[in-house]
Formats: sequence, C-alpha cells, structure tokens
Amino acid sequence: MASQILPLELIDRCIGSRIWVIMKGDREFTGTLLGFDDFVNMVLEDVTEYEITPQGKKKTSLAQTLLNGNNICLLIPGSNGPEES
Repeated sequence: MASQILPLELIDRCIGSRIWVIMKGDREFTGTLLGFDDFVNMVLEDVTEYEITPQGKKKTSLAQTLLNGNNICLLIPGSNGPEES
C-alpha cells in the first residue's frame, strides 16, 4: 500500500530549505522557508523577488518577507527559482 502525505505535511518538511514560490500576477519569490500557517501564509528569509514588468524582469533582494497564502499559485521545494531552470 502506498503511503499518503498531505499538502501541509509536505510544506512542513520544507522548513529550513530553499523554495520557489510563484504568485498570482507577475511575481515570483525564492528563499529559505522559515514557517507557515494553516492558510499557507509563508515567511521566507534571504529572499529574491522576481517581477515581470513591461520593461523586462526586475530582481530585488530582501532579508525577509511574508507572503499571503491567498496569492500563492505554486510551490517548488528545493529550487533556486527561475534562474536555475
């Protein structure tokens, strides 16, 4: 019988590791996951924000950020973001 893992359990296993977060709209974040809650609001540290603008891609470095779970579309554990792929 195959073992079952729930989504929040998988995110919990990612605490302390790098994660790539794709948001609604034109923003993406990479950073180290510090924590999250039941609504998947996330705290990341050593963050790089990627924003797609009409002028091109904009890259911003941040010490920490809080991401609203309502705006998260996709989580990619163990990834360093769009520059890696």
